[in-house]
Amino acid sequence: YHRMLRMLFCIIHATRMRKDATDMSQCGSSKGKSSGLNQHYEEKVRPCIDLVDSLRSLGVEKDLNLPAIAVIGDQSSGKSSVLEALSGVALPRGTGIVTRCPLELKLKKITKDNNWRGVLSYKKLKEEKEKILKDPAEIENAVLHVLAGKGEGISHDMITLEIQSSDVPDLTLIDLPGIARVATGNQPLDIEEQIKDLIEKFIKRQETISLVVVPANIDIATTEALRMASKVDPTGQRTLGILTKPDLVDKGMEEMVVRTVNNQVIQLKKGYMIVKCRGQQDINDKLNLVQALEKEKEFFKGNSHFRALLEDGKATIPLLAERLTKELVEHIAKTLPQVQKQLEMKLEKTSKDLKMLGDGVPLDENEKTNFLIMKIRQFNDALEGVKRAEEDLRNSDTRVFSKIRWEFGRWKLALDSKAIKTEEILRDEVQEYVRTRRGKELPGFVSYRTFETIVKKHTEELEEPALKLLKDVKELVHTCVDHIVNSHFSAFSHLLRAAKDPIEDFLEEQFQIAEEKIHSQFKMEKMVYSQDELYSSQLDTVKQKSSTGFGLKASFVSADVREMSYHLTSYLKITCDRLANQIPLIVQYHMLDQYISQLQNAMLALIGGNNPGMLLREDSVVARKRKELKDRLDRLKSAGKILSKFVHSA
Repeated sequence: YHRMLRMLFCIIHATRMRKDATDMSQCGSSKGKSSGLNQHYEEKVRPCIDLVDSLRSLGVEKDLNLPAIAVIGDQSSGKSSVLEALSGVALPRGTGIVTRCPLELKLKKITKDNNWRGVLSYKKLKEEKEKILKDPAEIENAVLHVLAGKGEGISHDMITLEIQSSDVPDLTLIDLPGIARVATGNQPLDIEEQIKDLIEKFIKRQETISLVVVPANIDIATTEALRMASKVDPTGQRTLGILTKPDLVDKGMEEMVVRTVNNQVIQLKKGYMIVKCRGQQDINDKLNLVQALEKEKEFFKGNSHFRALLEDGKATIPLLAERLTKELVEHIAKTLPQVQKQLEMKLEKTSKDLKMLGDGVPLDENEKTNFLIMKIRQFNDALEGVKRAEEDLRNSDTRVFSKIRWEFGRWKLALDSKAIKTEEILRDEVQEYVRTRRGKELPGFVSYRTFETIVKKHTEELEEPALKLLKDVKELVHTCVDHIVNSHFSAFSHLLRAAKDPIEDFLEEQFQIAEEKIHSQFKMEKMVYSQDELYSSQLDTVKQKSSTGFGLKASFVSADVREMSYHLTSYLKITCDRLANQIPLIVQYHMLDQYISQLQNAMLALIGGNNPGMLLREDSVVARKRKELKDRLDRLKSAGKILSKFVHSA
């Protein structure tokens, strides 16, 4: 990772050195020194751009947000002319929408020979196609031929045009359709929304620089392209403005254009540049692109208003090309570490999702049976892990029994709270019973009937919380088992159904049994009983506690009330201690032990009682998803190798 960062800082430095070399060369400096710096630039910068191009060619842009420069503009903004000037080739022109899909324009500067090379790559009927171009004149017809198969609407499938030449900069751009206001011909009525959706898909990514092309002869604030860029990048951190058609600016408006390029009208962090490309009259006059660059330079030199922009390095196509290369390389340097993190996260998730789906069903019948046995054994092993509180924690951060134990803890706290609360109110309660229900007994005698009545009342109040504990644990177990079933059998709808059928029935069956046992437990609690030794020991403890000042205050109650309170407090403490263990034992035994054992036996019965081929019939959706995941995993692994090679070469 650190080696990658050092490499990227070196790349940024190289771009600056190249600019210095160019400036020195223009000022009459040593040609050899300039050549050496350019060679250093080629060795460092080109691999950086190639890295991202290689990742994009793998198709990982479906999975990762790669650094890019996206070119956007309203229709007739001069966008195509700018791309033509940068690439040195004539791209399709015409009225209406010509670009109906993203066009990735890869420009590669070659220095070893002057041979021009072009490759047009596109997808047709889900197959990757490639057309080799030997002459720049072939490009326009070749691109139009590909676009002809895209229909009248907007396609999200990207076309890639790679150009290798000694006359192009090292640069990769993504050209997006010009923003149309009105549908023409057979175009769909919602063509504007289709285009905007496609543009937004690219420019909303933090890894994308928006290159917004705007005619200099209109009010820049009214352009839809700049408005869209401002929406997703309000501070202008990722937006560079390009003004075109300076020769069409009305007289008197030149100063406004200069102020715009100098970032004094609508401010962007990356600022603006201005260019003059071939117009339609230039094309009619057969002005080639080399002549157009010379004419552009003469235009800015000869214009008293725009000459300063040329001197400041803010005008002409060559300076724009250099600026864009620098911006792209610096942007790659900034975003590549994040791409690496994205890649690692996607790889982990894809591997996990693919593992969950499994390798698919074997074709051989005997192998199918073995496969079914293996799937059920793995499922039963997962259930056994839950029952023994030893399940794999890779898919969860807390074991089921840990959650159940927490519920048991809450139950114990409720019992303790009941005991404390009971101790506090017993005096008043006993006094009320003595006042309203005392018989012929003399003071100091304890009424056992009164004792039983109070005990039963307080014990009955615990039955509802006990049943709630049972329901809460039932939900925890149900959620866990349902997740295990889905994770093991989601790819096989028939097997999933066969496994899910008994889940509800067995769980409800064991729930009813446990519920009945809890009811029975509380019925038994109405039979007031404790071992003599246990009761006597607890009574002594309560009396001892009272004598030390922590229990009922003897000076405030009569002897019979005090004695009754001692007995009630002692017995209710014994009852709560008994229930603290007994209720969780009932719940655990039926909701975990018995339920899971019953479910495991039912799953084993599937092996001999059903046709494996029927149970293992895989949904077409699952098969398609597995293929998509495998393809994605292959893409990401290839991308990982490319990134790793890049880091090591650094």
